[in-house]
Amino acid sequence: MPNNLTYGGCDLALTEQFEGCRLTAYQDVAGVWTIGYGHTGPEVSTGLTITKDQAAQLLQNDVASAAACVNQAVALALNQDEFDALVDFVFNIGRGAFQGSTMLRDLNSGDFADAAEQFDKWDHAGGKVVAGLLRRRQAEQALFEEGDNTETQSA
Repeated sequence: MPNNLTYGGCDLALTEQFEGCRLTAYQDVAGVWTIGYGHTGPEVSTGLTITKDQAAQLLQNDVASAAACVNQAVALALNQDEFDALVDFVFNIGRGAFQGSTMLRDLNSGDFADAAEQFDKWDHAGGKVVAGLLRRRQAEQALFEEGDNTETQSA
């Protein structure tokens, strides 16, 4: 496994910025019950409330899961910017969606340019283009491309 990177610190700001923090459960644009910084799951339902500390802990757990997914699924070495962009992406779309994605196939075949072009294909929720998702995908793609993997691949 070539990747054993971690996500956090300033990088966490990307996820926090796009998710925002809501301490009372709400339905997102696709109708999924959500709380904190974009946390979903069977325990999230109408009327649920949490504290800011609980939201931060859920975010840490969810980000750790997304980071583990990227470290396990991507067979080629990533630099930090590429990793961070992918972790935010996986955090938002989910592990299963990423594991079955064209983006992952492109990454694992070494086609990082085509992989980068996949970000903006994930700007829909509930069958509709969502402006906030498009902005998020553009930010993730910009961060991913900042990392230009040509230096990593030659190492």
